[in-house]
Amino acid sequence: MQALHSNSSQVEKLYREHGAALVLFASAIAGERSRAQDAVHQVFLKLIENGDLRQIMDKKAYLFACVRNAVLNDAKVRQRNVALDSEAPWFIRANRDSDAELDLQRALCSLPDDQRQAIILHIWGELTFSQIAEVLGTNSNTAASRYRYALVKMRDAMCAKEDFRANS
Repeated sequence: MQALHSNSSQVEKLYREHGAALVLFASAIAGERSRAQDAVHQVFLKLIENGDLRQIMDKKAYLFACVRNAVLNDAKVRQRNVALDSEAPWFIRANRDSDAELDLQRALCSLPDDQRQAIILHIWGELTFSQIAEVLGTNSNTAASRYRYALVKMRDAMCAKEDFRANS
């Protein structure tokens, strides 16, 4: 307990000494003050929770390196979490019917999440309803029902689109 209190006191002292400069540095990398503050706080929280600072020779340089890594890691996560372009092709194959493909994508996107997942898992993932139930944390009857409801909604959406094209 004494070691934890000693570590917390040392971390608090480092925060008071270098916190403002670390936030400024992180802001220069992140381009946004709130993300910079989050990164700095994340570093200090980790130090309080499980950091043994006795082995670190240059604590100031260490803190700046940790903050830089935290900001860069956050940027990587944000780049991976990009929404899919609704007009980008999901299906790749020769002799494509791009219009029908986009209609299918739109119909899939219009489904509730649980139904869309059931469709994708069954058709493209080739999972059984028991396997889908396991993935979605439900029972196989519910998985099958979600699949059936999704098919009806997609059929209606696709037929409405075909009727619209035929009447245009």
